[in-house]
Amino acid sequence: MSTKPPQRPSRLDLHRSATTFAALGDETRLKLLTKLSRRSPQSIKELSMDLPVTRQAVTKHLRILESANFVFQETHGRERRFAAVPDGMDEAHTALNFIAQQWDDALQRLKSFAEQ
Repeated sequence: MSTKPPQRPSRLDLHRSATTFAALGDETRLKLLTKLSRRSPQSIKELSMDLPVTRQAVTKHLRILESANFVFQETHGRERRFAAVPDGMDEAHTALNFIAQQWDDALQRLKSFAEQ
């Protein structure tokens, strides 16, 4: 039985990470993700309630979240319902872990240099 730690990626896909964090970089989109994490799927009408933006704006935000793989849509008759992607935060988590490891490595090199 192997007890090796999981292998971390050697490179970060910057374009994909930038898309991920851009999608998370808006308060309305974060509110939508919070709503969908509590209860999925929901219609645009349901998601628009309690938000200070129009349904059209909610639709635009949902498209951005969908392109970053945070939500997906299902069609029920004439109604579109949106749900959170269960592993949608994996890309953000991977990118943050990669960056944190690079910082840890840089600090370790600095410490080694200072101790010489």
